[in-house]
Amino acid sequence: MTTSRSPALSHHSRQARHALTLLGATLLLALSAKIAVPFYPVPMTLQTLAVIGLGFALGPWRAAAVVAPYLAEGAIGLPVFAGTPQKGVGLFYMLGPTGGYLLGYLPAAMIAGWAGTLNPSVNPVAVAAVALLASAVIYVPGLLWLGAVIGFDKSVLQYGLYPFILGDVTKAVLAGLLFVAGRTAFAGKVQP
Repeated sequence: MTTSRSPALSHHSRQARHALTLLGATLLLALSAKIAVPFYPVPMTLQTLAVIGLGFALGPWRAAAVVAPYLAEGAIGLPVFAGTPQKGVGLFYMLGPTGGYLLGYLPAAMIAGWAGTLNPSVNPVAVAAVALLASAVIYVPGLLWLGAVIGFDKSVLQYGLYPFILGDVTKAVLAGLLFVAGRTAFAGKVQP
């Protein structure tokens, strides 16, 4: 004798899994901000790796459903960002020099998420290019915001771009390669 689940129970089960996935991803993003890796010329956190990787893994809307609450958590004062609580918390922290970069996480995750929904036979070079684009998108609001805080002269690039390029390129390519490896490893194992 076989039993079947009721559609309502199945729907609630999917909703619960979805909520747990988003909560776990938000926690992963907060943890990534706290991990500093020695790197040249400045130590790097793993936030952009997590943002882009979660975008690839979750798709654009679910990635946005992770990054937006993460930003809201930080805005209300939870110490989820790099350097918090030591360098301040909440809106005070977000209105500082790094606020624009934090806002850039949302479009970056969505761009990577959009690419992650495309053709299942992934091209590593194309995925790495999308990851680099997603990483570069973070700099647009980041540098504009930093310029508004410290002034729009060459120091914006000196402090807000040049020291981070090598680390961000490394993290973007790594996120892309991990996505390709994951997609390849799970190809054929997922039932429709």
